[in-house]
Amino acid sequence: MKTYFAAFLIFLCPLLEAQKRSFDEILPAASGDQRNLVYSGAGLLTASERAEGFSLLPLLGIDGDITSAVISRNPLMIVETLMVIPDPRSAARLLDVYNALGKIRNLKGRLYHSETRKADIPLFEDASRIDFRKNTAFPDPPPASVIPLSETVYVRLKDANFGNCYYRGELSLSGKGLAYRLTNYKNINYILFPVIKEEKFTAQLYLEPINEGVLVYGIAGVDVSGFIASKVDAASTIGKRLAVIISWVRDGLAPVTQ
Repeated sequence: MKTYFAAFLIFLCPLLEAQKRSFDEILPAASGDQRNLVYSGAGLLTASERAEGFSLLPLLGIDGDITSAVISRNPLMIVETLMVIPDPRSAARLLDVYNALGKIRNLKGRLYHSETRKADIPLFEDASRIDFRKNTAFPDPPPASVIPLSETVYVRLKDANFGNCYYRGELSLSGKGLAYRLTNYKNINYILFPVIKEEKFTAQLYLEPINEGVLVYGIAGVDVSGFIASKVDAASTIGKRLAVIISWVRDGLAPVTQ
């Protein structure tokens, strides 16, 4: 049965690739300013809070379960980001995206700008897949030749501000793209003080090869106490981490998109 299913996926993926959409089909109401940000390399970034009512980007065909996975947790705040990684040859495939997401160790050493230190520093000092039962690291697998229907990985990221953080990554095929959800399955601490309790941070990525390149949409939600919210710029903290993760995907696609 597994052999037949793998053969079906190998048959299905080329069909998905042959039906690429354009950016205008996904976000037809984009303003000129929004479009410029989406293609700028920095991406479009928005934030909204529960108290004010969440305001989501009107993305056609990809919002459904992608956003509900975050909104259903009733977070204090959400951050959305949208970017198109340019690919003038339209060569990027869904399999390339999947393999880019598999390079967990390449998250190590990626830089972000620290306002506190007034310098660009590594956001993640270490990054690895782990056996969550033993907390032991193991290497990333070689590039795959077929995309699994779903997959769960456990990741340890040594964050410059929060030390070791532990995430559950859940990947699945979703419409014309891939959905990748990251949830903290342990508390995220600052020194010894819990800043985000377990299962209170969820980031959902959606990635789809389109005519103009690879569309990357991210939505992240966090639920923290009012005290923490008053001391930390949560939107900036989340936005910087989403930006680093998207740059990791972009560089993982570099052999295809450059």
